[in-house]
Amino acid sequence: MSYVVGVDAGGTGSRALAVDLDGFRLGRGASGGANPNSHPYDVAAARIAEAITLAIRDLDPADCKACVVGMAGSSKLTDPQVAAVFHDTWGALGLGCEIRVITDQEAAFASMTSEPSGTILVAGTGSIASRIENHRMSRVVGGIGWLLGDEGSAYWMGREAVRAVLKLLETHVPDGPLAQAVLIEAIGTVGDDHQLLWQRLITAANAEQPIRLARFAPLVSAAYASGDPVAVDIVTRTVDVLAGMVADTRSPGEQSPIVLIGSVVGPESPVGVLLRERLGDLPIYFSTEGATGAVWLAAVDVLGPSAPRPSELVRG
Repeated sequence: MSYVVGVDAGGTGSRALAVDLDGFRLGRGASGGANPNSHPYDVAAARIAEAITLAIRDLDPADCKACVVGMAGSSKLTDPQVAAVFHDTWGALGLGCEIRVITDQEAAFASMTSEPSGTILVAGTGSIASRIENHRMSRVVGGIGWLLGDEGSAYWMGREAVRAVLKLLETHVPDGPLAQAVLIEAIGTVGDDHQLLWQRLITAANAEQPIRLARFAPLVSAAYASGDPVAVDIVTRTVDVLAGMVADTRSPGEQSPIVLIGSVVGPESPVGVLLRERLGDLPIYFSTEGATGAVWLAAVDVLGPSAPRPSELVRG
């Protein structure tokens, strides 16, 4: 039986999906994180291979007609030495095709729409917006990491929350919901000595990896719901930044789809709600995983753009 495989390889987990050429599911597999930016190359390659092996465990590897891996950190494979590690590991699978690697954003976009072009906005711990043209990423806005950017991300929101509380502490002990929550989370107390709180908050924030500031982002969302003006300001500025990133990937008046991914722009997040309002009547989708997009793009490699979308139905 001819079939195709798609993989969503992220930082915390990898998921593989095998479907036949009619789109019916034949198997699933899962393994650990496989982003080569955060895992050893041999480990990342082996985890993707494990997810594929589990997805095709009841199938003949030689019958696989196309395999697409949507990988976070895929740019690492532009290094020939890194690519060789993946090629050698995957070669042992015995698939009847070469494995094609794409970005996780391309896979996530295709997971929600068959349209060839549009925008995908990722706003989780970090942030990046990409222009998709003919199913391929053609332009990037952001995505340069916490040190140089990541505006509109959970890291950025958390940093802005801590900075705002420090500013308040310079003159008095802040008593708003966000300030109270940040102090409890960071140092375990709210106290009444604002100079001591100021010093302890600076110490606590600098004692951890900078990216850990992302943990304060949910506190911003919670305080926004209670009307805290500091939280409202941070949420509003976050929406401004992300809407600008989306606009930078599109032509004026364009009606192509926008796919959102990440906790900051989730369906229940105040940033996500306000951002969708800002974007108006454009077709907007929220993606939670890219394996279905990757496997559909694998089917497109075989059948062309008329390839059926993957179905959760299992071939009987």
